[in-house]
Amino acid sequence: MSSTHTAKVIAVTGASSGIGEATARRLAADGHCTLLGARRTERLDALAGEIAALGGTAAARRLDVTDAADVHAFVQAARDLYGRVDVLVNNAGIMPLSPLEQLRTQEWDRMIDVNLRGVLNGIAAALPVMRAQGGGHIVNVASVGAYEVVPTAAVYCATKFAVRAISEGLRKESAGDIRVTIVSPGVTVSELADGIADPTAREAMRSYRSVALPAGAIADAIAYAVSQPPEVDVNEVVVRPSASAR
Repeated sequence: MSSTHTAKVIAVTGASSGIGEATARRLAADGHCTLLGARRTERLDALAGEIAALGGTAAARRLDVTDAADVHAFVQAARDLYGRVDVLVNNAGIMPLSPLEQLRTQEWDRMIDVNLRGVLNGIAAALPVMRAQGGGHIVNVASVGAYEVVPTAAVYCATKFAVRAISEGLRKESAGDIRVTIVSPGVTVSELADGIADPTAREAMRSYRSVALPAGAIADAIAYAVSQPPEVDVNEVVVRPSASAR
């Protein structure tokens, strides 16, 4: 760990793959104490074991971000393990794209539950803990879809626009004690596209992902925001492949 970094307690949601997994690895490598949450416990346990084998500090806990009580228990577990919670990385997300006219309402509801309510559940669980300890940092992973809307992604983009709005509102309400960062990745290597049932949207995403960033690029952005001194609040970071127009 660099001497310029202060070790922090960091809870990461959606940590079993993609950006969440890369973020957990990077933050642990930087010397932070991590609690990793996701539904796939076998992957989580394996990841925590790999981090520990490399000399890092990591624990794993099953987490469903759509369950407010479960998220509350997750944050409390981090506090019980390490004594405090300095950073919550709200990373869990899904992206089952489809045209609105297909009326895949269950997919719409699921995106709202995971991408939006999951973030709100994280904020609701972490804020009281952070206020009580005198400060903290909430990092919300959004998307370039928080800034633009493309066909088949209307509901997905709506959830990410909302995460951006919530992040900005929380920042303005919390000036002085709670830092707030929104990290918006462009196309990145992950399992997000695996959940696309519509064949046209799935094929379009395959083509779009030909220039995908490695998940570690987003982890680096999160690590940068987390590593800043208390008087520096990195509010928005957009990371795109240099070869991507959007």
